[in-house]
This record gives sequence, structure tokens and C-alpha cells, in this order.
Amino acid sequence: MRLVYPFAAIVGQEDMKTALLIAAVDQGVGGVLVFGDRGTGKSTAVRALAALLPKRHVIAGCAYQCTPERSAGLCESCGPNATPKLQLEPMPVVDLPLGATEDRITGALDIERALAGGEKKFEPGLLARAHGGFLYIDEVNLLEDHLVDLLLDVTASGENVVEREGFSLRHPARFVLVGSGNPEEGELRPQLLDRFGLCLEVKTPRDLESRIEVVRRRDAFERDRAAFIAQWQKEEEKIRRRIKKAQTLIHDIDVPDDVMERAVQLCMTLGSDGIRGEITLIRAARAAAALDGAKKVSDKHVRRVAPLALRHRLRRNVLDEVDTGVRVARALDEVLPA
Repeated sequence: MRLVYPFAAIVGQEDMKTALLIAAVDQGVGGVLVFGDRGTGKSTAVRALAALLPKRHVIAGCAYQCTPERSAGLCESCGPNATPKLQLEPMPVVDLPLGATEDRITGALDIERALAGGEKKFEPGLLARAHGGFLYIDEVNLLEDHLVDLLLDVTASGENVVEREGFSLRHPARFVLVGSGNPEEGELRPQLLDRFGLCLEVKTPRDLESRIEVVRRRDAFERDRAAFIAQWQKEEEKIRRRIKKAQTLIHDIDVPDDVMERAVQLCMTLGSDGIRGEITLIRAARAAAALDGAKKVSDKHVRRVAPLALRHRLRRNVLDEVDTGVRVARALDEVLPA
């Protein structure tokens, strides 16, 4: 078993940790996009969160990791099975490499079986492996256009449809899409950018104490991983309980009319395109309230998640030198003063 760096031991990067926790509580938020410097813990945080989450029940023998809780999203082989056998599996984190082919991502026919015996056997791809978990794309802004189009279709429908040489198959493919990259290396296509529910920028710590603490903890982890993980076990368990409690609370959390009105007014003040910003803002605020153990969403929850949910949805003016994060902060002070 691979020993993963503890989520609780990550120094700073509060926005990134908050966004990932919200996505873990409500996968419908739409994924997380993290831009920033290399070596700031982006991939470490994703893997740490996945290791932190409880194992899930999946239908034994299913190549697509169908879960019995989602009866509407079962594959063809699991659909008619009224009493499936279940097994516990860890939360998957699947890397999508930049050089991956479309067949490797979506899956493809087993050519050897087809040639040898005429049998049309499907070999599941990365999307099947990621179902119910996380699909992580490093340097997502360098992804080829046709793969971007493919991901847009899958994230919109929650299904992967494969059609090859007269063979057609579809299977559920719902996952938390997590992307990271450096904006200096290329822009992300607006269509894919809009599909990410939350977006943030991480920076290398600038103060001496934080940098020393990062090095100290990483050095301790590399020297004795088991001992370091044991040291953080209590903090990890607290976060695990917090996530599980939030997942049970979230469906009963109310959004008062006045809070929703101010949230919509915030989006209108910013001039965000479409309605997806409002929907994501409310969902993220509800997840934040669930993580706090609150019974209803308040203005403070909207303020906390607004930069994450809205900064990447603003129209960009090449003549405007003001950062989108600053624009969101100014609108918050106007519509939702602290």
C-alpha cells in the first residue's frame, strides 16, 4: 500500500484545501482548477484528500466501478442485477497524462480477441477507472483540443459513449475533475474553464517560517513515512469525520431567500456570463455550510466561496489591469460587506 502525504500536514494553501473539501462533500460543484507555481503541493493535496476519504462500496466485478447508491447511473451489466455483491474499494485518483490517446482515455476494443475469436471485448479506459473518484490533469492548459472536446461531453452528460467499428457502448463516468497548470504556459479554452466549478491560484510561500515548515514536514515524511502519517492521524481523522458529517447534512441545509438574493446580486454586479456562476456559488456555499456544521447558508459562506466560484467566470478586458480576484473582492465589499 502506497503511503500518501497527509492532507492535514499541508502547510497553508487554505483556498486549495477549502476547494477540494467542498468538491469532496458535493461532487456536483463541478471540479477544481488550480493554477500556480510548480512545487506548491497541487498534486499532493489531491492525492492526500482521496486517501483521506472513506472507502466506498462498488459492485464486485464491474469494470466501471458502479455503486449501488446510484441506481440511475449503472452500466448495462449491473442494471438488471437486483442483488449485486459488493466490495470496498478506495477512492480512485486517476492521472490523465498529456500524451494519452483517445482510446486510452475512453477505452477501446480488445484487438487481439477480435482478431483471434471474433469477440468484441471492450477494454475500459481512464474514464472508467475514475468513475466515482477524481480525474487529475496536470498541465491541463496544454491538453489537445480534441481531448478537451471529449472531456466537455463526458462532464456534461456523466456518461462515456464509445463507438468503434460497429461497436457501441456507454457507461457512467462521473468524477471530480481536478486540473492544474501554469497560466504562463498557455491559456485554457473558455469552454473547459467554464466547466470547472471552482478555480484558484496558489503561490509559493513568501515568508521564511512557512517555507521552513514545508521543508521540515516534507523531510520528516521522506525519512519515515509511516511515523509521519501516524503523527498526523488524529488531525486526519477529524477532517474525515468533518467530511462524512457534511455529506449527511448537505441535503437538509436551507438557503434563505435574502442570502440567495445577495448571491445573485453579486453575480450581476460582476457581470458573470450565464447562470452557472450563481448555481455553483450556491452549491459551494451550501457545502461550506455543511463543513461548518451549520443548518443554513449565511453571508459568510457566500463570501468564503465567491472568489473560488466566480473569478474565472468574469469577462476579461485586455485593457483592464485589475486582477479578477480583486474585482470579486470589490464586489463583495459592495454587495456583502463583512
